[in-house]
Amino acid sequence: MDNIVYLPMHQRLSEEFRERIAQGVWSPGSQLPSESELCREFGTSRGPVRQALAALRAEGTVTGGRGRPPVVRGQVQSQSFSTFMSFTEWAHSLGKTPGQRTLEIARRAVSAEAAAQLSLPEDEQVVQVIRLRLLNGIPAMIERTTFVLSVGNLLFDFDTNAGSIFAYLKEQGADLFSARHTIDAVATTDEDAELLQQAVGTPLLRERRLTSSAAGVGLEYSDDRYLPALTNFTIENNVQHRANLVRVHTA
Repeated sequence: MDNIVYLPMHQRLSEEFRERIAQGVWSPGSQLPSESELCREFGTSRGPVRQALAALRAEGTVTGGRGRPPVVRGQVQSQSFSTFMSFTEWAHSLGKTPGQRTLEIARRAVSAEAAAQLSLPEDEQVVQVIRLRLLNGIPAMIERTTFVLSVGNLLFDFDTNAGSIFAYLKEQGADLFSARHTIDAVATTDEDAELLQQAVGTPLLRERRLTSSAAGVGLEYSDDRYLPALTNFTIENNVQHRANLVRVHTA
């Protein structure tokens, strides 16, 4: 902990706890030492220990609380832009089998929402893809993605049931350089409920993503809706590093 002595004690502890989990000292599924044991080891009171454990619970690194001992769920792994963009790469990083079922791929006039995000005229033609994404055969997410025509046209030569659309587009030279992610919660519509095999009104995590070229031109806008029982999103930061947005498997 020598390199983080400038942090408050509870933050120093949470960093140390994350490092132990990352190095396998505290392995997934194992129970953490008791609060009293941690207090003795680090020479501190229960307050900072509890704050550190609460931070790990909030980000999904450990489970437990309210009388239950904390248990390691697993390391929260930061995702690169490429991995974060690709459901397929993320699933593989978890040791899960990704899957997808294309519900629609079509060239049509852009929707009002996508036109506003992509700075397109309202009658502009775009390519829209709707897919149901699976983890180990279980419905996990619905993606509704709009591509500008120059990028989306490439998909008509690609089997969208075969894997990662983003990986394919990058191979074809598409300049998918940066993205802005907006995350909120929505309720399932009738269509979402049927596809995800959930009751109407079930809460979903929605990620709206605007992907731009290196020159800042909008190329893709997506509305992705996840089952929170399978997935959540965690932001980690400290005083030295900018926040990394990571996807965490919660099943």
